[in-house]
Amino acid sequence: MRQEAVLASQIALEANNISVVLGGVKVLDVPSLQVFQNEVLVVIGPNGSGKTTLLLTMAGLLKPASGTILYQGQAANSRAEMLSLHRRLAVAFQDPLLLSSTVWDNVTLGLRLRGVDKEEIKTRATKWLERFGIGALAGRQAKTLSGGEAKRTSLARAFALQPDILFLDEAFNGLDSHSRESIIENFQSVLRETRVTTIMVTHDTTEALALADKIIVLMGGQIRQIGTCGEVFSDPVDKEVAAFVGVENIIDGSVESNESGIITVKVGSDSVEAVSNYSRGEKVSLLIRPEEITLAVSRASSSARNSFGGAISRVLSLGALTRIEIDCGFPLVVLVTKRSAEEMNLDKGRQVYASFKATGVHVIKR
Repeated sequence: MRQEAVLASQIALEANNISVVLGGVKVLDVPSLQVFQNEVLVVIGPNGSGKTTLLLTMAGLLKPASGTILYQGQAANSRAEMLSLHRRLAVAFQDPLLLSSTVWDNVTLGLRLRGVDKEEIKTRATKWLERFGIGALAGRQAKTLSGGEAKRTSLARAFALQPDILFLDEAFNGLDSHSRESIIENFQSVLRETRVTTIMVTHDTTEALALADKIIVLMGGQIRQIGTCGEVFSDPVDKEVAAFVGVENIIDGSVESNESGIITVKVGSDSVEAVSNYSRGEKVSLLIRPEEITLAVSRASSSARNSFGGAISRVLSLGALTRIEIDCGFPLVVLVTKRSAEEMNLDKGRQVYASFKATGVHVIKR
């Protein structure tokens, strides 16, 4: 079999030249997108970026103004084709949308509507109720469930359908941190077990890091970047994407020199070294994640090529972490543990030294 044919057989969903217009305004413009079999694709982006619109369109629940969507190479154009397609998909929304009935009735609803045999319904429902830790709640009324229990019920209902593709829209939003961590861990385990092709939308970058094989960054209805977690979070394509994925240090400068792939960038009255192929005179932005920077209260020898002294301008407690802002002639943001902040007495006005390696700097052209 030719390589092209093998590749095509691995594509679960393909979108081409998709445009969505709502209220006379184009809210989504996606020239091309492929989702592969067994892949977990996570769509992230700020509020209003079009994430839910993209998901609903790919799930066949929102008709685009133009373009085509292929499911395993086949288009679904007629009503009969759409009905057949929807039987192969499952969708779980932020609001679990449960019936005013028992947990069992909710989990088995889709199976009953599809005419699945009673014994098969019992087998599947029992399996997924137990798998999501709510087997003991089968007889409970849905209206009495906690937020986490309701979301587990929604997920059990979706997986009981044995979908070819699973769509999730902010499925873990609105939970307390403990419930959210527990359900994501459970869901992560289920994905490893089933390998179901999954397309999920979230505004939470930690969810994306925990679950994604591939990430799409959507902004203004357009795909700004597609890549692995490492590519998107460590090598964002531009300043907007960088800021969204948590790169708080974005520093503008110009390249002074390039010596065998190590560039020196003039930043104010200082210079920063980074790994890059940009040439002398080019204007660039340096992207440095806060966790790439280490702090010390005295200058010490280090393998890091970059070390700058400065005064702490702001200290913000973030629970287990503390966010430190430093004025080094240019601003730097650093994250340290709460314990380290206390041990080093990192208070406003204190003189400190910030160090980071050349490899910890991602360089993009301005």
